[in-house]
Amino acid sequence: GCRMKQLLTRELRLAIRIGGGLGLGLIFFLIVGVIVPLGVGPNPALLSKIAPGIIWVAALLSCLLSLDRLYALDYEDGSLDLLATAPIPLELVVLIKAMAHWMTTGLPLMIVSPVLGLLLNLTPAGYAAMALSLGLGMPGLSMIGAFGASLVIGLKRGGLLLSLLVIP
Repeated sequence: GCRMKQLLTRELRLAIRIGGGLGLGLIFFLIVGVIVPLGVGPNPALLSKIAPGIIWVAALLSCLLSLDRLYALDYEDGSLDLLATAPIPLELVVLIKAMAHWMTTGLPLMIVSPVLGLLLNLTPAGYAAMALSLGLGMPGLSMIGAFGASLVIGLKRGGLLLSLLVIP
């Protein structure tokens, strides 16, 4: 209990200290929401129809920005070896890392998503469905991303491979 809480606190501090994860993801998320209407046109009916898909694609791509750094610092400084030999099961370590990723990336995107929905003319009924789908999907995306990030940890340019593993 206490060790897991300490590990979660450590992961949250690392995610915030790394920089770029939270701010970069949010900015990218909002930029996609601003650029899409420029590409497809300002037709409110069309934007309203494609808004949920655009929000999901923007959220997926925003989460991918920080996934390649999920294990990178621990791998470089050797603390990944310590985590592997710690009394905490590796499954819980991965779960905690995924939870920290969701808390620093997915949760802020979920909070900002109504602004993007407003920009994309999302219907009022669509907000509840968007909140529910993001609430269920974003933690899963962080967990799938944690597995993908573990597969590309030793590669120099694993970001592209990670995208190919996680996006499908």
